[in-house]
Amino acid sequence: MIEQETIAGVPVTEAQIAVWAAEAEAGYDAQVLKKRGRGRPGRGAKPSQVVALRLTVDEIAALDTRAEREGKSRSEVIRDALAST
Repeated sequence: MIEQETIAGVPVTEAQIAVWAAEAEAGYDAQVLKKRGRGRPGRGAKPSQVVALRLTVDEIAALDTRAEREGKSRSEVIRDALAST
């Protein structure tokens, strides 16, 4: 049995593939494509660096609780904590 391809859980149909093929054959505007950013957006003028951090299960739970309460990501909570020192 062949499994049907999906995108975000939605099955890809032959009709959708035909639409994508027609769009590709018609060509793309290179200027529009160049405007798309690559990767995550920067945090300012200077480059940033990814830092690995080991936390216990309890520390992660506390971090997630605070992030949820404040409507922030884990990273934002950690950056806020560093900024307040």
